[in-house]
Amino acid sequence: MLGSPDRELALPASPAPHGVLANLRRAMALEFPQITADKSALAFGIPSLDAALGGGLATGALHEIAAAREAEIPAATGFALILAARNRGPVVWIAEDMALAENGAPPYGAGLEDLGLAPERLIAVRAAKSRDVLWAMEEALAGAGGPGPGAVIGEIRTGIDFLATRRLSFAAGRGRALALLLRSTPANEPSAAATRFLVGAAPSRPSSGAIPMACGPGPPRFCVRLTRNRRGPLGAWMLEFDRVEQRCNAPADREPVAETALDRPRRALTLPWRGRVAAEGGGVG
Repeated sequence: MLGSPDRELALPASPAPHGVLANLRRAMALEFPQITADKSALAFGIPSLDAALGGGLATGALHEIAAAREAEIPAATGFALILAARNRGPVVWIAEDMALAENGAPPYGAGLEDLGLAPERLIAVRAAKSRDVLWAMEEALAGAGGPGPGAVIGEIRTGIDFLATRRLSFAAGRGRALALLLRSTPANEPSAAATRFLVGAAPSRPSSGAIPMACGPGPPRFCVRLTRNRRGPLGAWMLEFDRVEQRCNAPADREPVAETALDRPRRALTLPWRGRVAAEGGGVG
């Protein structure tokens, strides 16, 4: 009988708190795998940039790297290779025929080593069209049952729709690889990428030596603008790549100042302006 002391009401079982959280994490992982998955991050070592990225560049995620303009494609390519070299494992470079016809084949061995990437780690793939590049990227990120690559770079010349970037984002989120879309022009369309970098070249400081520029230019520099960021704010940085330490630094060069004239007496240099003119024999006017 209802209400008797020897009988308990059969109330609907409420989900345990940990079960609700687990369901929420699974739902968010499906929607944003590059954010919620337990992945490592590649820190740049520059506090402001790492803070903006939530600790560093997220692995197991899709990132876009675009050249500021057509002439900046080499700088954007170098920046993409520097990022790819940071993650362990093979680097798969997939480019459509049009990109190879305009900019040449992938970099040669000595150039790769300068950027910290051993030539034997690079696997170059040619594709007829941009859709073939995207398909090959997705297949490479799947790993084909093996350990998978450390990075997959797809170089395209045409636009890309949101659905394609979403598929690549999901494919990257299943592993630990970096998925990098290398583009020749700034992208404005919607994207599922975790970040979007706009990269251009910056003047290099001269090599140190007795004669300026006697040994050629110094370390390469990049003007990097973070124009899309799911993890934090946007910003712009000047980065200098150290070939010896294989890392990026934030250069802090001082503005050049005029050197002290060597043909003037020290006493005249310390006098006020009018006194200095008089001491040098000139008129005040």
